[in-house]
Amino acid sequence: MTTITPDKASLLSSLGQRARPPAITVLMQMALETPGLLSLAAGFTDNATLPLTAVGEALRGMAENAADREFLQYGTNAGRPRLRTVLAARMLAQDGRFALGADPEEMRRWADRLFVTNGSQQALYLAVQTLCEPGDIVLVDRPSYFVFLELLGGLGVEAKSLPVDADGRLDFAALRVLLAGLRAEGKRERVKAVYFVSWFANPSGRTLDAEEKRGLAETLRAEDCVVPVIEDAAYRELGYEAGAAEAQPGILGDPAWDGFPRLYTSTLTKPFATGLKVGYGACDHDAWRAAMLHVKGHHDFGTGNFAQALLERALIDGAFDAQLAVLRSAYREKRDALHAALEAGGLLSRGWRWLVPEGGLYLWLEGPRGLDTGGESAFFRACLREGVLYVPGELCYGDEAPKHTVRLSFGVLAVERLREAGARFCRAAASV
Repeated sequence: MTTITPDKASLLSSLGQRARPPAITVLMQMALETPGLLSLAAGFTDNATLPLTAVGEALRGMAENAADREFLQYGTNAGRPRLRTVLAARMLAQDGRFALGADPEEMRRWADRLFVTNGSQQALYLAVQTLCEPGDIVLVDRPSYFVFLELLGGLGVEAKSLPVDADGRLDFAALRVLLAGLRAEGKRERVKAVYFVSWFANPSGRTLDAEEKRGLAETLRAEDCVVPVIEDAAYRELGYEAGAAEAQPGILGDPAWDGFPRLYTSTLTKPFATGLKVGYGACDHDAWRAAMLHVKGHHDFGTGNFAQALLERALIDGAFDAQLAVLRSAYREKRDALHAALEAGGLLSRGWRWLVPEGGLYLWLEGPRGLDTGGESAFFRACLREGVLYVPGELCYGDEAPKHTVRLSFGVLAVERLREAGARFCRAAASV
């Protein structure tokens, strides 16, 4: 009997046909399968600083004070009520709208708008999945978080870069031209959302200041483009100076964005322990939030209750903030080590430039014009020969990607290995 195997086109949905392996998994596989390779690619956090003691203490406290063992049971779709209340209070305090312990009614109102997800990536996926059809457009940072760009591509959504000037700041005149062009092409109505990373962005390390965010809102409003806005605050609490997170409000606390459907997403894992994979979103648009929760229910009918309970306890007893202090110091030291290694290796004299960020996990490098740093380039192969891996910057653009940019992550390697990785990168740069 003959067996007929369906081809890919007849077997898979359009979503299945668009699916591609995420670039980061390919880079991670290269790192794991190449002995001696030092990876500056994956945005992993520092293994030596993971809060083993704090997690152990939290677990003991949970076991001693929960006779019904509820933290080992299924949880609710929106997340643990007490955790959402704690997170709402923290978010409002960072925005300068709420003194901890004051105005419990306001806190409850925002807790009801907040939902807990399996990492902030799930919140981003839910947002796009409930807003966009294939062929729709999302306006994104330039450069932007490349995993989000891959998410858009997998859903058949087009990414259009928010224009920037020579200093990397938002260019509002150019944005008006972009929107006018989309209108002339009959595509303006397909713009369904705006996405940006506000603090210590992945990959650029930049923070959008209040003037830029306000100008973006005013330009979109003036161009009749009041669409949902997604603010990614994954690195907000990883500013190296305490208080950096409170320097400006998020979109939910900024009156410039009043009238826009707003979703603020963040994570509890990068500032504490990445393996716990707990993020959250807060949305001020009831119908949008309800749709995201309905779809989330089909995904998982509830983010892992155990990890939520652990993080809830860490936030309440102070272990979370103690870990933040450790990470801020560790990542500042790592940033300085990699930055110094690149300077010592003569990269500046070869025409390379980079921002020294005040938070986060990344250095964003621009090589000399004309240099190709893509994944198939001679430069990429030179780095592999030297035993160092990076993220090609071309992955981080929604459109018109330049070829000469690089993202380096200093999160995972120890300081001495970072110095060696930086030296290897410089040797590769000198050889090409």
